[in-house]
Amino acid sequence: MFYMKKIPLNNPFSAPVFHLETTGSTMLDARNLASLNEPHGSVVVADVQEAGRGRIANRPWKSEKGKNLLFTILLRYPGIAAIPPALTLRTGLALALAIEDFAPALQGRLQVKWPNDVMIPLPKAGAFGKAAGILTEGDGANVYIGVGVNVGQTEFPADIRDKAGSIALALGKTRVEALPPDSRFRLLEAFLHRLYAELEGSAQTGDGWRERLEKRLYMKGRKVRFIAGAADSGRVVEGVLCGIGLGGELLIQGQDGTEAFVTGELRASAFTFINPEPPKNHEE
Repeated sequence: MFYMKKIPLNNPFSAPVFHLETTGSTMLDARNLASLNEPHGSVVVADVQEAGRGRIANRPWKSEKGKNLLFTILLRYPGIAAIPPALTLRTGLALALAIEDFAPALQGRLQVKWPNDVMIPLPKAGAFGKAAGILTEGDGANVYIGVGVNVGQTEFPADIRDKAGSIALALGKTRVEALPPDSRFRLLEAFLHRLYAELEGSAQTGDGWRERLEKRLYMKGRKVRFIAGAADSGRVVEGVLCGIGLGGELLIQGQDGTEAFVTGELRASAFTFINPEPPKNHEE
């Protein structure tokens, strides 16, 4: 592990925030923090990751050094049963709200894509791009949530150029200067406060997270193509994305009723329906 130093961020979890200029993976660093008995809510943030990875193995997280926010938060629970449901989705909700706190011009414009992305408006009218990805892993009752947010980056590799977005792009290139490198840490502070409120604070109101999330759910009410299970499963489901289940499952209404999915990949369909019928076999 590279040398880590504590930085003076306001963390509502009352835990330290460590900074690295360069690391292999903040996910691995967070596991090291767990082995050193660092407390619930500890964070490690890096300027660049040499082996950053996403949810799918062949899709690494690509980021320009010092322009984006790359970190992992360690959450400790007394047992597996105490881990909050739909933790990745709720992290996405907290992150979307934090980005809007950080950049008020984007208020109400961020969306959460199931299961682990945050989407941001692109300069092209009506288009959205991936601004953030979330990777959640567990080790018994310890949970490691890795987050990558495109903050100041405005150019992307050719293979993701039409899919990626950033806060700087969404605000307009003339305002990039308003996002100096240290602004990443202000965004991190905003996220920690939003996540704390979502999981442990005033925003934790039973199943209320589903209602808050569905207001920002990417493609809700529209027809989608869904690759169920593993990426190479070959099973394609088409229907209207109608919501999120109690455990964070994706609910898709097809010809034979509503199905709930816990793994898979969401894709847009060629057709959209703005006002779908309510689910037929899902109880609220």
